[in-house]
Amino acid sequence: MRFSTLIKVLQTGDAGLRWSQPGLDPWLEGAASLDQASAAQLSFLEKGNALTAALGASGVGALLLPDQQDLIDLASQRGIAFAVFADPRLAFAEALDQLHPRRRPLAEIHPSAVIDERAVVGPGTAVGPRVCIGEGSRLGADCIVHPGVVIYDNVVVGDGCELHANAVLHPGSLLGRGCVVNSNAVVGSEGFGFVPTAKGWRKMPQTGQVVLEDGVEVGSGTTIDRPSVGETRIGAGTKIDNLVQIGHGVTTGRGCAFASQVGIAGGAHIGQGVILAGQVGVANRVVVGDRAIASSKTGIHTDVAPGAVVSGFPAIPNRLWLRCATTFSKLPEMAKTLRELKRDTPQ
Repeated sequence: MRFSTLIKVLQTGDAGLRWSQPGLDPWLEGAASLDQASAAQLSFLEKGNALTAALGASGVGALLLPDQQDLIDLASQRGIAFAVFADPRLAFAEALDQLHPRRRPLAEIHPSAVIDERAVVGPGTAVGPRVCIGEGSRLGADCIVHPGVVIYDNVVVGDGCELHANAVLHPGSLLGRGCVVNSNAVVGSEGFGFVPTAKGWRKMPQTGQVVLEDGVEVGSGTTIDRPSVGETRIGAGTKIDNLVQIGHGVTTGRGCAFASQVGIAGGAHIGQGVILAGQVGVANRVVVGDRAIASSKTGIHTDVAPGAVVSGFPAIPNRLWLRCATTFSKLPEMAKTLRELKRDTPQ
């Protein structure tokens, strides 16, 4: 694809094209990071990007840039075709869709798929090899169900969903439109509910359901548990990374983002637009307010106010945590000084 052709497409996108300088109008065969890009590849830079220093030596063919004069001047001096966007990262995402268009499988049901006669598969839906779909389940229109997916009884999958290889949807799970469940993810698995008795642990039946609202994406190996009663609900547009555990009865607002190895215990309530970085743990029934952010490895044991940024274990305000962190390496020296002061102090 010619760079000029790509820019014509991107100007109708959401990244905010300011202006472009096609230069030699290179032919683009793909994209790469700036330090690895060739003359037939596209790359991008944001303000403050660590790869900015690589621009002087990069062999990149074309660039998507912020409105930053030093970058524009350097690209011009090197004869690199470029375009200026309000959001170069978003422009790059839109460009990748054009440079690497996805191939959609044919809307066919593979002969090896096992589909209960009381299940419904919507028009335009592709069902791959060895898929199992249980009694009473309903798949909407234009879905893609990759090989080995298991859909238990009475599951509802909305239009335009994609279920990747070996994903599992347990009974009663409800997926809205445009959801993506990646390989080996499990939606609606039994919550961890047991009652202690004199004879040992007595299992609490998990009769509830999991609801994924429109546009939710679930990463590979992630599990989202159903509760004993009621529902576990993931808000529309929420994006969940690989290897995340969401416990029974959890509710999240719209537009959250949970990075890998996040664990959210049963009954927790996560607000709108919350960001949990890698390995964050949220305790039972904790409430995390709208737009709060927790940095990596944070342990959240008490409620977090809306808009707060927290770090550490247990969670404290991020700025306080940064001050504490600078002290950790000095603790042995401080302890030594304290012992000397105690020794020299008259008793």
